[in-house]
Amino acid sequence: MGYEFATMSADIDERAIRREKPEELVKALAEAKADAIKLNLVDGCADRDIRDPPTLLITSDQVVVSKGVIRERPRSMEEAREFIKAYSGDRALAVNYVLLTNLSTGATKGGWDIPEVAAAFPN
Repeated sequence: MGYEFATMSADIDERAIRREKPEELVKALAEAKADAIKLNLVDGCADRDIRDPPTLLITSDQVVVSKGVIRERPRSMEEAREFIKAYSGDRALAVNYVLLTNLSTGATKGGWDIPEVAAAFPN
């Protein structure tokens, strides 16, 4: 497609960012990731202008909501198994937020995607 891609880790403490509503949480996390990566880009690109050609930054986050509980990335395989077990026989919402930042202009555009998943996992 003629585009160059690079991946970077935001390297933030996601558990330090809290919001009551899952939609607000994933938005805050995607924005925090963008802020952290922008700082890294500026520090790492002192010898060139990251605005020419325009650079687009895409950050996102996702949580799953089941039975009123917001579940973030599991900390272990055991916790992942517990999460999956808890979803069984119920519906879960995968709450996603994607943020696009134009580093040339500073303009941002974001949006949510919240698909519902019916989970039927064997015990």
